[in-house]
Amino acid sequence: MAASLDLVFSALADPTRRAILALLLEDDMAVTDVAEPFDMSLAAISKHLGVLAEAGLITRDRRGRVTWCQLEPEGLREASVWMQGFGQMEGIDLDAFERFLARELGVTASEGPETAPEG
Repeated sequence: MAASLDLVFSALADPTRRAILALLLEDDMAVTDVAEPFDMSLAAISKHLGVLAEAGLITRDRRGRVTWCQLEPEGLREASVWMQGFGQMEGIDLDAFERFLARELGVTASEGPETAPEG
C-alpha cells in the first residue's frame, strides 16, 4: 500500500500533472490535445503522462496513430481512503492557512508559488 501511495502522491505533487488530470476530467484526450495548453515540448508532456500512468491515475490507449489518455478515478481511491482516516479532524480553511504561511514566511501572495490552471 505504501509504495502505491508514494507513487500517487508523487504524481500529484507536480502542478502540471494536476492540471493534466483536471483536463482529463472533461473527457478522454489525445496526447497532442493534452499538450496544447502547456508551454513545454510534447516529450515533456509525455514524461508527465508516463508518471501519471505509472501511478495508475490515467491509462493510455493507442488508436491508430493517436495515443489517447483517459482518467482512472479508481487510481485515487487508495489515497482517498488513506486521507479519510484524517477526516475526524476539523476542516481546514486552506485560504486562511495560506495567509498564515505567507505571514510567517514573510512572502506576499504575488511572490508565492505559481498555481496550476483551473479547468
